[in-house]
Amino acid sequence: MAELQSLEDLGGAVDTAAPEAPVHVQKLDANGRAYATGKRKDAIARVWIKPGTGKIIVNKKDYTEYFARPVLQMILRQPVMLTERDGQYDIIATVTGGGLSGQAGAVRHGLSKALTHYEPELRGVLKKNGFLTRDSRVVERKKFGKRKARRSFQFSKR
Repeated sequence: MAELQSLEDLGGAVDTAAPEAPVHVQKLDANGRAYATGKRKDAIARVWIKPGTGKIIVNKKDYTEYFARPVLQMILRQPVMLTERDGQYDIIATVTGGGLSGQAGAVRHGLSKALTHYEPELRGVLKKNGFLTRDSRVVERKKFGKRKARRSFQFSKR
């Protein structure tokens, strides 16, 4: 690099090239499936997607059987409906930990990530709607000297 003599020389020495945006590429396994892990509260979901007829299997059961409440079914299908890929992919998920609400959120998170691995151009739509962001809120631990995490025992003057 050349020796700088004045501030004018400094203006020409600085690289003005902006860093390029990362290029997202398709990530598939040997069987042609995209895999991703989703998390929500204490639930962890492993999700695989492959081209198919639109079957959704959660823990070896149909998703309507595993998630009986319509709200949880709707949460699980949000990424597929948003990207207009309903009926194009078979989705297989195994989910552990947490309750049903957390598990549905974990499958949604994993499905969104798997969709971006299969079709990288869907990333912008899913990211804009917040499906790729891991919801990091977890239950606060119970503290000693307290009845719950923050609730104190009932105060009595006498």
